[in-house]
Amino acid sequence: MKAFVLVNVRAGKSPAVLAALRRIEAVQISHSCWGRPDIFALVEVKNERALTNLVMEKVQTIDGIESTDTHIVID
Repeated sequence: MKAFVLVNVRAGKSPAVLAALRRIEAVQISHSCWGRPDIFALVEVKNERALTNLVMEKVQTIDGIESTDTHIVID
């Protein structure tokens, strides 16, 4: 299953957060962007439980992240 994780970060933290995201195996693509959200990431996991664990235990615990918004891909 794939999902887009939209990430908002504290000012000045985008480079460090982006680097940390790119070290996570399930993160297929991640890019900083102008505006909100600050970072778009495409992740791929086995199921919803794995997505929950990824977002709550790995992504949201990265220093500098203010919030995330996850969108599951349906096609």
